[in-house]
Amino acid sequence: MAGILAWFWNERFWLPHNVTWADLKNTEEATFPQAEDLYLAFPLAFCIFMVRLIFERFVAKPCAIALNIQANGPQIAPPNAILEKVFTAITKHPDEKRLEGLSKQLDWDVRSIQRWFRQRRNQEKPSTLTRFCESMWRFSFYLYVFTYGVRFLKKVGSLKIFYIILMHCWYNYPYQPLTTDLHYYYILELSFYWSLMFSQFTDIKRKDFGIMFLHHLVCIFLITFSYVNNMARVGTLVLCLHDSADALLEAAKMANYAKFQKMCDLLFVMFAVVFITTRLGIFPLWVLNTTLFESWEIVGPYPSWWVFNLLLLLIQGLNCFWSYLIVKIACKAVSRGKAGKWNPLHVSKDDRSDIESSSDEEDSEPPGKNAHTATTTNGTSGTNGYLLTGSCSMDD
Repeated sequence: MAGILAWFWNERFWLPHNVTWADLKNTEEATFPQAEDLYLAFPLAFCIFMVRLIFERFVAKPCAIALNIQANGPQIAPPNAILEKVFTAITKHPDEKRLEGLSKQLDWDVRSIQRWFRQRRNQEKPSTLTRFCESMWRFSFYLYVFTYGVRFLKKVGSLKIFYIILMHCWYNYPYQPLTTDLHYYYILELSFYWSLMFSQFTDIKRKDFGIMFLHHLVCIFLITFSYVNNMARVGTLVLCLHDSADALLEAAKMANYAKFQKMCDLLFVMFAVVFITTRLGIFPLWVLNTTLFESWEIVGPYPSWWVFNLLLLLIQGLNCFWSYLIVKIACKAVSRGKAGKWNPLHVSKDDRSDIESSSDEEDSEPPGKNAHTATTTNGTSGTNGYLLTGSCSMDD
């Protein structure tokens, strides 16, 4: 075991050629980041999760009720043993061939079967109240941690002399004492991402589940890696830049759930501007320029330097992906506006929500026999003109 630990903590991997672990030992004059400090993140992540449950139950839920957000879920699909067996054991999204077979077996029209499967899928989706509570918790945390990060960076002068503090991270690399504020900020961020990593499996399922899982994993690695390797100043700047837009997105979601559409639109525009500015604009490029090129000239590349920068580039790649989604939503909003259906965000049905919807008329029609429904030669229903073989769900 001692040999494995010695191999893992090899100085030539983690540190520049002229730095040793002895240089980063705690002394009476200064305290430096230590790997064992991060063990505190696990119990704290559990505490954050418990605080979240209490917050959603006693703070977010009363706020939602005060805003007339009801806990009513989607319409319940009528009981049917055959369709339930297909749904649970075979597929939740039957293809055209299976739909036709079920139609003959049950003597239902295809559209009613499609509606049953849609309603059954929506039964597993959380209510608007649940979504509001989750967004309010995230908004509160992001707002707090971003405010704390700005306060910390302002205290150390990073907001006034952005370039100097970045260079200080590398030029005085082995001599950066760990302050109490920095330690608290790092442990809090790491604990929160650990809680997100585990709660993601119980939270609202979204289309980009895999991307978000990768994001949380990379963030945990990046936070842990930068702390152990004493790159905490750069890490603090990266964390603060990324937290700046998250609170606005959650606020836009809350406004949408409360049906404050104008406020939702305004918050989303603000979110888009802040997101693109802080994740694709001059600030992240400045950070990458410092960590990739200027640090090369000051301390030179070493193995952990490559890992750190690769993680930063991976995070930047994810930022580009999400910027694409934002532009996609904006383009949909513009196209709807031209068509007379301006609805800029609809966060509850955005590209991450995976919620299906349908018209009230469609959901109110009870499933049953369709002896009078005929299929015309163009493949549409002779009574309502809808494509029998088309999808009845509408994922925005």
